[in-house]
Amino acid sequence: MRQVVLDTETTGIGEGHRIVEIGCVEIFERKLTGRHYHVYVHPQRDIDPEAAAVHGITNEWLVEQGAPVFAQVADEFREFIAGSQLVIHNAAFDVGMMDAEFRRLNLSLTRDFCGVLDTLKMARDLHPGARNSLDALCKRYGIDNSHRDLHGALLDAEILADVYLTMTGGQTALALAVEEDKKEEEVVIDIGDIDLDAVNQRIIRASAEETAAHEKMLDLIDKKSDGAIWRR
Repeated sequence: MRQVVLDTETTGIGEGHRIVEIGCVEIFERKLTGRHYHVYVHPQRDIDPEAAAVHGITNEWLVEQGAPVFAQVADEFREFIAGSQLVIHNAAFDVGMMDAEFRRLNLSLTRDFCGVLDTLKMARDLHPGARNSLDALCKRYGIDNSHRDLHGALLDAEILADVYLTMTGGQTALALAVEEDKKEEEVVIDIGDIDLDAVNQRIIRASAEETAAHEKMLDLIDKKSDGAIWRR
């Protein structure tokens, strides 16, 4: 079976956002072939600051690199992934972004010419209740991701390939005693004789703009993890 481990980076989360980077790594019969596909894409719109903070890509940098627009790379990208099973962490997001790009060009959608396997769903089935972000899985399976300071599509695809092959290779017992998966113990703080009713506390609530910015950041965390803990 031919599989392609895939990741994308984007301008942000939500309707109208675009792909800025695609990274793919090829696996054939459960072995890395050394073939990969990688491209930066000019999104023809501004990149949200929150997204740039995650992946480090800016509009100015893409212009300096002479990055093509998606229409210029669509055919070669589709040729690389055609007929494969795509292996993606949180596949709904990446497939949704790809399909939005394909629709703009009146092209067939991802599942029309590729299978899709979601490693986030697989990890949740294997480790219910545990953290299953890519970083958490690297720690669980002993995969070095110390060079992952920022998210990058090709780097994340390479790391995910290692995670996927390990996760599906009969080594899931390694996860049984991982400290990261333990629930935090309840912390009790003794406040002594302080009379809380007598304390005059000023409550400052977030503005609508601050709340919107917070939600956008949580959307980005959701995209790259198994869910922001603030939404649980």
